[in-house]
Amino acid sequence: MQAVVAREPGGPEVLALAERAVPAPGPGQVLLRVRAAGVNRPDIMQREGRAKPAPGVTDVLGLEACGEVAACGPGVRRFAPGARVMALLPGGGYAPWCLADASHCLPVPAALDDAEAAALPEGLFTVWHNLFELGALKMGETVLIHGAAGGIGTLAIRMAHAAGATVIATAGRNERLPALREMGASLALSYRETDFVAACREATQGRGVDIVLDMVGGDYVRRNLEALSFGGRHLSLSFLQGSQVNLELLTLMQKQVSLHSSTLRPQSDDEKSRMARLIERHVLPLVADGRVRPRVQQRIALAEAAEAHRLLESGDVFGKLVLVP
Repeated sequence: MQAVVAREPGGPEVLALAERAVPAPGPGQVLLRVRAAGVNRPDIMQREGRAKPAPGVTDVLGLEACGEVAACGPGVRRFAPGARVMALLPGGGYAPWCLADASHCLPVPAALDDAEAAALPEGLFTVWHNLFELGALKMGETVLIHGAAGGIGTLAIRMAHAAGATVIATAGRNERLPALREMGASLALSYRETDFVAACREATQGRGVDIVLDMVGGDYVRRNLEALSFGGRHLSLSFLQGSQVNLELLTLMQKQVSLHSSTLRPQSDDEKSRMARLIERHVLPLVADGRVRPRVQQRIALAEAAEAHRLLESGDVFGKLVLVP
């Protein structure tokens, strides 16, 4: 098969099609005929050489896909050949065929097309674990979501809104704000034109928000802490403005703020399986009835994966990019 790999660490131009053997499923695995694969920032980090696949994992990029089960390895009983699933992957999604742990696969609700389903797994696992497990978001609370126009941000708005939370969202472009409100944000702000700390205080009658979901890092962390309420939770998913931050511990103590951070790829297989069961129980019904949906901006041919990476790095993507064979 022809699959996308990075010939060497570098920019989008190092991505190329390379011949790889169609893999055979081992114990607990399924072989998927890939119908679509999501594009994510960790793929960029792998291409740049800043993140590497775990030992034994393919060098083919791609951490999520939708496909049809073509074959099952020993011990797989839940899914049979022909089943339509969306899967969280350790790698391999940028290809016509890939392997997935059967326990990391979710059945695709009939309402989703292949591209929409491929755009979901990385976001579902990330938002579920951070917002609902680490952040313990409750009905009636207020959450501030930065980077709200990205794939994770757009999904987080819909999941938080469906859970009964009030959502404040920030984005860089004014033309995107009405769409963010349509997704469920009560307040959508341009971070270039509005002081989000003051806006959060005003929106909460001076109390502050209960949770901040942050993709920015850098100086945003200090400002996020100012926007948090007593007992608030700060969740770091990425650090587009840098991973080094200066914190005032007295502020944390006085406000009883907790800091959390996580990344999905290094989580154990058992932990991902646990999350998958809970996501299927609690979130997939919301996907099936339309309350939680991904926003797919563009479908791009697999052979044009470099263009997908260029677009994602440009900041021009509103939602998700998906590769199709």
